[in-house]
Amino acid sequence: MDLHLETIIISIVSFLVLYWALSRYAFDKLFSIMEQRRVLVLKQLEDAKKTQEQATQYVEDQKAALNEARKEAYEIVERSKQTSSKQAEQILEEASNAVVRLKSEAVRDIESEKNKAVEALRSEIGTVSVKIASKLLEKEVNMDNTQEQLVDQYLKEVGGKS
Repeated sequence: MDLHLETIIISIVSFLVLYWALSRYAFDKLFSIMEQRRVLVLKQLEDAKKTQEQATQYVEDQKAALNEARKEAYEIVERSKQTSSKQAEQILEEASNAVVRLKSEAVRDIESEKNKAVEALRSEIGTVSVKIASKLLEKEVNMDNTQEQLVDQYLKEVGGKS
């Protein structure tokens, strides 16, 4: 392999001309495009990082919201249990009060009916007593007649003996 000085010089000059032409017309635009691309890539990386942070924050917010919803659901269930037990107690108390009230009304009704029966019995006994008394008096009056007859008969006998 032979190295020729001419070829080397032509190659160097060609390279320098090419470099000058590229730097004059292409490198500025190329570096500008590359800079824009670098800025775009950095911006996309930054946006991706922000999006990832937002997604992480969103996931954390959703976890917190889910935990809060679970807590509220648990509280609602607990309140419902308490409310239902209070309602059950109230219903039982009302039923107990109703039973006591009905019992006292029944006792009053029984007492009233008893008093009515006693009054009716007293009235009936009074009527029967009056009837018995009138019959006794009638019998006694009849007996007095008999006694009067006996007295008269005795007087006749006594009067007839004298």
